[in-house]
Amino acid sequence: MTPRLIHTGQVIVDVVMAVPEVPVPGGDVVATSLNETAGGGLNVMVAAIRDDLPVVFAGRYGSGHYGSIVRDALYSSGALVVNSEPLPKDSGFCIALVDANAERTFVTYPGAEAELSVADLEATGVRRGDLVYITGYGLAHESNAAALTEWLPSLPDEVVVLFDPSPLIATLDLRVVDAVLGRADIVSVNLREGALMTGADDIDSIAIGLAERVRSGASVVLRTGPEGCQIVSVGRPPRSVPGFAVQAVDSNGAGDAHAGVLLAGLSRGLDLYAAALRANAAAALAVTERGPATAPLRSRTDALVGE
Repeated sequence: MTPRLIHTGQVIVDVVMAVPEVPVPGGDVVATSLNETAGGGLNVMVAAIRDDLPVVFAGRYGSGHYGSIVRDALYSSGALVVNSEPLPKDSGFCIALVDANAERTFVTYPGAEAELSVADLEATGVRRGDLVYITGYGLAHESNAAALTEWLPSLPDEVVVLFDPSPLIATLDLRVVDAVLGRADIVSVNLREGALMTGADDIDSIAIGLAERVRSGASVVLRTGPEGCQIVSVGRPPRSVPGFAVQAVDSNGAGDAHAGVLLAGLSRGLDLYAAALRANAAAALAVTERGPATAPLRSRTDALVGE
C-alpha cells in the first residue's frame, strides 16, 4: 500500500503581522502588513503533499470564523480529513510577528483543535508503512496529550514516528515528553529547542545530550538554520547535512517544510541523510517567500538538490 502521513497535530489560523522589530515590553510598533491564513499543522501537511506524500489529518477544527478558515484550507490542501464534523467552538489562532530579519515571534490562543480524543486518532486507520507526525503543540493540551500517549503504543512497529517538540518543549509535562520519546523513531528539533531539552548551549553538546534522550535505534535531526542540519544517532558520530544558500525573507514555516519533506523522502525509501538533504533544500526554498505554507513542489526541491 502507498505510505501515508498521519498528521496528529493541530491546524489553527496564523494572524501574521510584518513589523520592523518586536516591541520591548510596554512598547508599541506599527505593522506594515496583516494576513489571516490557516497555519500550524497545515504547513507540514502542505509540504508533504507538495512532495507527493498523501496525508491523513487526525485533528479537529471549530465552527466559528477561524474554524471556517481552517476547514476551507484543509479541504483545499488535498489532505484526507477523517474527523469532518466541526466542534461547537471556534478554532484557535496564533499571532505571528515577523521582523525585518525574518525572525518570528508567536503568541497562541487555543480552540477546538485542543480537544483531540483516542477515537479521533483511531479514525485514521493507521497501517504498516505509514508515517506519524507528532508535535509538542499537541502535547501542550491535556486531552490531546492523554489521547496521544494512549494511542502511540498501539502503533505497529513498522510505522515511523517523527516527533517535533516545538518551541513549547520547556513547558511540556516531562512524563508526556518521555512517553513520546519512548516511541519516536526520529526527533526533529532546531537549536533553541535542542538547548531547552538538554541544557547545553553549543551544537556538539546539544547533539550529545539529545542522543542520550532518545531510545535505542532512534535518530535526532538537529536543524541548524542556513547551515543545514546534523543527524545524531545513538552510538554513532554526528553527520552534518549541508544547507543551501538563499535570500531569506520570512522564516515562518521553515521547520514545517523541513519535517514534511523529510517524511516524504523516507516514505519513498531514502535513507535519513538523503531525506534530510532534500528537507534542507525545501526549507531553504520556503524562506524565500512570505507566508507559513510556502514549501516548494517536489520538482523544485529536486532541482535545488541536483545543482
